[in-house]
Amino acid sequence: MSEREMAFQVGDQVIHWVYGLGEIIGLDEKVLSGHSDKYYVVQIRDLTLWVPLNEKGEHCLRFPTPARDFENLFRLLSSPGESLSDDRYMRKTQLSDRLNDGTLESICRVIRDLVYYKRTNRINENDKSTLKRARNFLLNEWCVAFSVPIQQAEGELKKLLETDVI
Repeated sequence: MSEREMAFQVGDQVIHWVYGLGEIIGLDEKVLSGHSDKYYVVQIRDLTLWVPLNEKGEHCLRFPTPARDFENLFRLLSSPGESLSDDRYMRKTQLSDRLNDGTLESICRVIRDLVYYKRTNRINENDKSTLKRARNFLLNEWCVAFSVPIQQAEGELKKLLETDVI
């Protein structure tokens, strides 16, 4: 893959589907098991990742969602939640499958549905951890898209989730 064909460039902000918001800080070539490959070097907070510069690696990364696309996400967040399984193992699988999709829409669905579930049920530690992780993903991307402080994004998210749609 030539440098012109790369999906991302040094300096680009990206979202890693597991670790969240980061920046491409370099390109590197590594030899593993006698095979040489090129990698994006991605800095995410205090973590440095090497993501393959091939199709498989590029599926782990995406550009942050632009502000204009958030309107649909806001509607999704304020819509009625879909029911989640009362069985904690099945619920964990439901939520994990959604998060593994890696899209911001799926992350918003997880937040909305867990908040909806929490209104009538107790949530366990895994649910709390999943909700916290999803909220952090969303809020970090929200702050980048709108250039707002995290406190403002948190307040707006809270208002969206409190909306009772009849």
